[in-house]
Amino acid sequence: MLKLEYVYWLMGAWLALCAIYNLRERRWSMAAFWAVVGGAFLFGDAIKAASAAHSRWPAQLMGIGVIALGLLAASGTMQKQGSTESERRDAAERLGNKLFLPALTIPFATIALVLVLPHLSLGGVALVDPTQATLVSLGLACVLAAIVAVYTTRAPASQAFAEGRRLLDTLGCVALLPMVLATLGGVFAATGVGDAVASIVGMLIPIDSRIACLVAFALGMVLFTMIMGNAFAAFPVMMAGIGLPLLVHKHGAAPAVLGSLGMLTGYCGTLLTPMAANFNIVPAVLLELRDQYGVIRAQWPTALALLVVNVILMAVLIFR
Repeated sequence: MLKLEYVYWLMGAWLALCAIYNLRERRWSMAAFWAVVGGAFLFGDAIKAASAAHSRWPAQLMGIGVIALGLLAASGTMQKQGSTESERRDAAERLGNKLFLPALTIPFATIALVLVLPHLSLGGVALVDPTQATLVSLGLACVLAAIVAVYTTRAPASQAFAEGRRLLDTLGCVALLPMVLATLGGVFAATGVGDAVASIVGMLIPIDSRIACLVAFALGMVLFTMIMGNAFAAFPVMMAGIGLPLLVHKHGAAPAVLGSLGMLTGYCGTLLTPMAANFNIVPAVLLELRDQYGVIRAQWPTALALLVVNVILMAVLIFR
């Protein structure tokens, strides 16, 4: 059976290879950074098992590693690598629109695999756990995209590793921000932030008004997404605080419609915040824009217009 752990191990091996590349070039801080991150992916299950067995040392060592990551990121010694303008222009002129093939392979292959893998079995055993099909499919799609990139560019396979490492070094510590932010929603929900939100909302708005609750939910999704940088992190907090108790249980909102449009509303906040590094800061870094907030400045009108449209759609659809 294909397990999500295999994807994590593959990522850990890739990060370890990036650390080795940097060690060979005597880029010590960058090598140490990716080695620590790679260790978390490679040995995460072992650390979790050891902690469950009442051994605190593995978890404490991982905590020390997290502190080390923060110190390395703040040290200013992680030199970034970038390609020259002439290199980018030459590659674009040579490959043309073929440059988009590897990037497009990831979403299309992921969708195809998600639809197919849960229905496949080998010797009566499911090929993939249905609860992990999406992430496993994404991992396989990324591997397939790398193969497509090598085939499209006619470059040697080693070039894929070298360029991937260069791209990762260009992003630096920003590459970790989406993963870190994605965990915030679960942490906030587990610590009772949703209940606190419900209490505050109850004091500030008339909860007998379904429109007032709806607007509070929509604005809360945007605000929490801006703070956390990820609508997935904001969603459990707002659903626990406003969505379920007030809109679904009290006013009879349709949960499926509320969930889908609520997530889309959260993405309005994604367009407005530098905390959504994978959407707003990473492109600025990759494109080497002079204004690191240029992406946000270009898309904030779209975000506000989409927010208004989403609130209207929810008001019309979720109470039917």
